[in-house]
Amino acid sequence: MLERKHRKDRAEITFVLPADTPPGPVSVVGDFNGWRPGAHELREQKDGRRAVTVALPRERTHTFRYLAAGDYWFNDESADGQDGPNSRLHT
Repeated sequence: MLERKHRKDRAEITFVLPADTPPGPVSVVGDFNGWRPGAHELREQKDGRRAVTVALPRERTHTFRYLAAGDYWFNDESADGQDGPNSRLHT
């Protein structure tokens, strides 16, 4: 799930997943972090969900996927669409 906050000079996108689906560590990996696993790892929140917030330039399109343990790649169903095998996000 994506949560968005639009600021004057940026968009703050919070990538949110349930506590244990999929199990183990999960990173959001995309063109905004050079597709580097671990650069934006989701952390457990007080409500049990896992999340990470990334500040991105406004009015841009980005592609991303999630990477879980065991080299398990998956997309976000709440994304703005697909770009090939990746999720697409408009800020």
